[in-house]
Parts: sequence; C-alpha cells; structure tokens
Amino acid sequence: MATETAQRKYTAPCPGCGAPVEFRSAQSTHAVCGFCQSTVVRNGDVLSRIGKMAELFDDHSPLQLFASGKYQKRNFTLIGRLQYKTAEGTWAEWNAMFDDGQSGWLAEDNGAYVITQPDTQQRNMPPADRYVVGNQVNVNGNPFSVASNVSATLISAQGELPKLPPLGQPFDVVELRSASGEVISIDYTGTPPAVSQGTAVLLDDLALKGLKDDSTKEEKGRQFNCPHCGAPVTVTLATSKSITCGSCNSVIDLSQGIGGELKSAIQEEPVQPVIPLGSLGQLQGVQWQVVGFQHRMGVAPGDDEHFGWSEYLLYNQKRGFSFLVDSEEGWSLVRPTTGAPAMSSSAASSASYMGTNYTLKYSYTAETNYVCGEFYWLVQRGQTTKNKDFANGKRLLSMEQSPTELVWSSGDQIDSEVVAKAFKLEDKQDLLKRDVTPFSAAKGIGIGTIIVVLVITLILISMLSRCSSCDPQVENCSSSSSSRSSGGSYGGFSGGGGHK
Repeated sequence: MATETAQRKYTAPCPGCGAPVEFRSAQSTHAVCGFCQSTVVRNGDVLSRIGKMAELFDDHSPLQLFASGKYQKRNFTLIGRLQYKTAEGTWAEWNAMFDDGQSGWLAEDNGAYVITQPDTQQRNMPPADRYVVGNQVNVNGNPFSVASNVSATLISAQGELPKLPPLGQPFDVVELRSASGEVISIDYTGTPPAVSQGTAVLLDDLALKGLKDDSTKEEKGRQFNCPHCGAPVTVTLATSKSITCGSCNSVIDLSQGIGGELKSAIQEEPVQPVIPLGSLGQLQGVQWQVVGFQHRMGVAPGDDEHFGWSEYLLYNQKRGFSFLVDSEEGWSLVRPTTGAPAMSSSAASSASYMGTNYTLKYSYTAETNYVCGEFYWLVQRGQTTKNKDFANGKRLLSMEQSPTELVWSSGDQIDSEVVAKAFKLEDKQDLLKRDVTPFSAAKGIGIGTIIVVLVITLILISMLSRCSSCDPQVENCSSSSSSRSSGGSYGGFSGGGGHK
C-alpha cells in the first residue's frame, strides 16, 4: 500500500526583520512575513525581500490560515490568502495545499464558495477583451457562458502563495461557467494567462476544521458613525459589502473594510418591507434570517409602463444567501447558481438547466430604487440590469446581466400562506397574499354568462386605464400611462445579481 509522503517544510529568517518565514508547500514561490509584512520570494533555499505588503483589510471571513478540510477524498490546508478589489467590491481567495503536494484555490462566490485547481493543459487562451459577457464560448468542445470580465487589483496578501500579482496593478479576470456547474477562471496577471477550473462547494461538505468561532463580526470592532448623519451603525454579517443607516437611510459602502473610506448615498421616500429586517423564518427546511431588502422597478423593451417588486435577502450561516421575492405573480424563493444554464439560439426563447427545460416568460430592464439592511455585494440605488425570467410550472430560472457580470438564479414559487407561517405573520396574511390562480368557469355557469362577464370586464379595464390612481411601489407615476399593456412584463423572479 502506498503511503502519503509528508511535504518538506522549509523555514528561513525574513530578510526584513529576521523572524522565521515558513514554506509548507514546494509549489509556493512567495510569502508574506507575518511580523513585518515583508514580501519575500524564494529561490531555492534563499529568501529575498522584494517589497512590503499592505495590511489585510478585515473581511471577517470564517476561514483562516491553517484551517484544514477534505475535497474529493484529498486533505488540504489553507496556507495563504490573496485579497482582491474590483469596481464592484472585494473578495478573497485562499491558497489550499493538498496532501499530494498540489495547490488549489478556495474563493467566495455570490455568498457561496468555489474551489478550483490549476488547469494542467496548455491552452492558447485569447485576450481578455475577446470575452464578451453573456456570449457563449467552447472550451475543449464544451460550451461555457462568459459570466464576468472585470479588472481587478491585488490589495493585500497573507501566508505563502504560488503566485503573487503586482500590488495595486490592475489585471483582467475572466470567468466562464457551464450548464453542469463548472467554473473556469482565467487570470491575466502573466503571459500566458493562468487557467483554473472547479465547482461550487458547501463549507459543511469540506469538513473544515480550525475555522474561526463564527462568521459574525464582533460588534466592538464593527461599529462606526454614519458618514452622512453621524448616527451609530453596526455591521452584523461577515460578508457585508454595503449597509444602510437606520437613521437616515443612506447606503454606505463597506467594500474597503472599516477604517477605509466610507462612501454614502442618500435615499428618500423609504419603502417599508412587509417582513421586518432581522426576522427569522424556516423555509424548505432551512432557518433563514432577513438581513436585507430592496425594491426594484422594471420596464419591458418598447413599453413605457413600469412595474415593481420586492426582494428580501435571506442568510443562513451554512447555506449562504437566498432571495425571497414578492412580485405580482406571487412569492418565490431563489438563490444564485454556480452554473450557467444553456439558452436556445432562437431569441433565447427557452433555457435548460440541470436537466430541466424552461420557457421564457419575460424580458425587461430592472432598476433598484430602494434598499435597506446589509448586502454581500456593493448595492447602490439606481443600479440597472438586463433580466430574463424563465419558468417550468412553479420552477423558476432568472438571468441578470450587467456590463461586467452575468448571474443566474433558480428556485420555486411558494404560497403566501407558507411565507406567513414561516415568519409568524399570520396577522398580515392579506398583505402577503399575492398568489395568482388560473381562471376557470364554475360549475353551472353557461357560456353566455361568461361572455357577458368578459365584456363587462373589458369595459372596466378601458375605464380604469384612463382614471386609475398610481401606486409608486408598483408603477412609475411619472409615466404617461398608468395602465399595463396586454403584452407587459410582470417579472420579479430574479434575485440579487452578479456580485463577487
């Protein structure tokens, strides 16, 4: 029986301060001294200082150095961390050393986690500008969708690393996703670009040991004054990149970490969520907490009538984030997918994902017009996306596309009674009721009666289209028309967006 060979550890004094710097992996070429933050490069048994690394920003991740786990029957240990920034926010990737000496990366992905490993095949990848978000590409004959194309910069690092991009120097990162849930990341820090491939994982499935006690942030280190009104603001969740002030409703940017520059945007005309922030409820066997709320408006191409819906951001420490959506077509529970469903080529009239076919119902532009609570992405009022909603019975599939990212969400419609019971809001049943049922003729009613009812209904619709009042949560009151056209989109399936 073959036995595992322990990796040789190499320790040498830091060229900057003399403290010991340890290399556990034979593949690590760089390290950051934990004492003086010197960046050192390893050449054989010699360490050379090449600069000084910026301090880590406190992202309050549950992960930490030397946490260990198992993936595909192989043990690994987290030995390094890279912290990146894009225009949309920040994220971290952890260097995972496997017991066979190979290296991989564990990174956050839309409130979940993705583990990737270097692609051993030599591929001639095209330049980053050849990848257009939303387009389809083939990799080794397999179809992938371009999910994101962003410019990123390294802002800090920790531990030992097989690569180390220049600090503060922008580089391109392209992400491809397949219908089977595969993720390909292309890193353009060098030539040729580095390619890694992997899939989504749950922290529980990795059997991680050595995590921090919990993923909530300590209040003593996560309180600050609102940059707009000065009121105290407390951050609760580990992954929050934006939060709203409870006093003045300003949206505050947390992407730099507390201690960094806090930018705020004023919000007026607050929208009150039916389900209060902080509420706990059990849906589909999972205990969720409402941590964020956003109200959104949509308009279909060629239509001047707007429609509105609400999204509640739900959090579970082990499951990550989901969205409880309240639209004109009822309630639904969805969460971002790692894979990219395959759309038909004929005007994207259908899509397939995980063996299920979905039919296009609505296509529209969505805009966020009010937010409150905490969010794992840098949410802003006025953000717009291009959305497509697909359905198969009560099963839902949604696509949101921005200039730099494309994100899919999937889930199911649920009854308002289930929502009311989950969050103990039976006394607000009327406010929660949104369920839409198909029209059917009752027994004993003749066809003549049905025709008369339809005629009267059409007359009433015509009258209401000229004199109906405007609900700012549902319509755009500045629109020249307050009636919904027969071909209007109702939308509202989509949850969240593409937020690293």
